[in-house]
Amino acid sequence: MEKSAPANPLGPVNYLRLSITDRCNLRCFYCAPAEGEWEKLPAPEILRYEEMLRLARVAVGQGIRKIRVTGGEPLVRKGVVEFIQNLHQVKGLKEVCLTTNGVRLKELAPALHAVGLRHLNLSLDTLKRERYRELTGSDHFPEVLSGLEQAASLGFHPIKINCVVLKDLNDGELLDFAYLARERPFQVRFIEFMPTVSRRKWQRHLLPMAEVRRRLAALGAGEPVCRTSCGGPARIFRFPGFKGELGFISAISEHQCPECNRLRLTAAGSLRPCLFGAAELDLKGPLRQGADDAALGRLFREAVYLKAWKPKFSDPDTLHPCRQMVSIGG
Repeated sequence: MEKSAPANPLGPVNYLRLSITDRCNLRCFYCAPAEGEWEKLPAPEILRYEEMLRLARVAVGQGIRKIRVTGGEPLVRKGVVEFIQNLHQVKGLKEVCLTTNGVRLKELAPALHAVGLRHLNLSLDTLKRERYRELTGSDHFPEVLSGLEQAASLGFHPIKINCVVLKDLNDGELLDFAYLARERPFQVRFIEFMPTVSRRKWQRHLLPMAEVRRRLAALGAGEPVCRTSCGGPARIFRFPGFKGELGFISAISEHQCPECNRLRLTAAGSLRPCLFGAAELDLKGPLRQGADDAALGRLFREAVYLKAWKPKFSDPDTLHPCRQMVSIGG
């Protein structure tokens, strides 16, 4: 009789978002403060690549099957290509993905493709150059579009474009983004603005995902796409005549806590069970003090236990993730 696969010690949690840096070359207002500097960690406080690889192996031993490399902006850290190459060698890891703002993508896409990376998420909140400058504090829009074209020509797939919908800022571009997925085999994902800024600013620019879908109703009825076992929170649809797909992520108005399969590991070595919770487990301390893999594995299991805490979505004051997203990892 064929033996069944061993149970996953982490239960349904099989997806780790791994931030490799708290540095970024943009200043998106919902991620990093526009005024002054955010508190960046001194280099010795950031996990070394070899430490991240060990934690990745421990995580896979506990049932993690997908790791997404994030930041800050991961492509600003030296050695990122070699790190992603080594991550692909972790036995038992099924998916390695990267989320980037695309500023350095054209430069690094060939090397990333050569080491095996295929799954790419590009954060892009506008298709207008002047608005891009307003939202990010920079004028890198041409480089981002060039990076997207380079990645597509090299054969990266899937390419997912993440658009945070901001009322009165970019919500007039919803159809423009949707048409990207009609003309190209991209998955365009509309993301509900999360309360990562002051309550006043968040409420001013929040556009519930139900309203986003209403404004896109002219596209016709979308056919739901089944989630993969390691899929994230997006609800994906195919539309008639589209080469790509559209996704909708409604973290607040239609929260999906019961379906959440993710943990977050910050560049400082803190394991977060929930973006909106204050709970963090220190992995860096035990790691540098000589903890064995079994002890580190117990910390991953403890993080899953702490996921039983659920944020109060009816009370916006409880939802702020405690520090800037650039420091947590997207």
